[in-house]
Amino acid sequence: MYRDKTVMVVMPAYNASETLVRTYDEVMAQDCVDRVIVVDDASSDRTTEIAARLPHVTVHRHERNLGYGGNQKSCYRLALEAGADIVIMVHPDYQYTPQLIPAMASMIGNGLYHCVIGSRILGGYALKGGMPLWRYVSNRFLTLVENVLMGAKLSEYHTGYRAFSRPLLERLPLDENSDDFVFDNQMLAQILWAGCLIAEVSCPTRYFAEASSINFARSVRYGFGCLGTAGHLFLARRGLFPHARYPVALKNAAPDV
Repeated sequence: MYRDKTVMVVMPAYNASETLVRTYDEVMAQDCVDRVIVVDDASSDRTTEIAARLPHVTVHRHERNLGYGGNQKSCYRLALEAGADIVIMVHPDYQYTPQLIPAMASMIGNGLYHCVIGSRILGGYALKGGMPLWRYVSNRFLTLVENVLMGAKLSEYHTGYRAFSRPLLERLPLDENSDDFVFDNQMLAQILWAGCLIAEVSCPTRYFAEASSINFARSVRYGFGCLGTAGHLFLARRGLFPHARYPVALKNAAPDV
């Protein structure tokens, strides 16, 4: 716990048997974590079996693959149902260090922010950690365009290391978002629509053979999805493209900090 607030880590997992235990051990080494929720998106390996043997872990398995966004929807729903006050998403592929969990939990638990993301760009860790050059260049280009269209100043929008407060998760209409990888961007767009500040912490990352990654074709599709999300938010703020993803009741209605 952190200041009497229950801290839960959610792991959207897919074929993560090679790295799940390593990630879990480092997560549980952070004293503030109360429970881990692993959602297995119909893996073909032993992800569910391995997760079920770990203490302080709740395992949920999808009978069919729902996609990365669909997996996250289950993660956040299950965490809220379990009574989480602070929810931190950590990919079980050991790409992001869990050692930042206490810092991210404290920024939310102290009432400073409702959303904190771990940035691979701050501190220049991306290329040092092995991010392919083409991925780094596309990250920087997309982030520049997204900042202009969405009116923010984030160092990146594409990290999978994120922490949220319960009041924020309860307000966001996450079911209106995609079940694919662009879910991450759509969620940040909803948070900006609500008028929430998004904090960033510098996050070292690791790229290695077992770490998850999408192929070039899906990366291109994801990139266009990110641009579409940014453009949609730009138009929605001007009343030109209403959508259930951006309800009027949520606009500039961030929870109190």
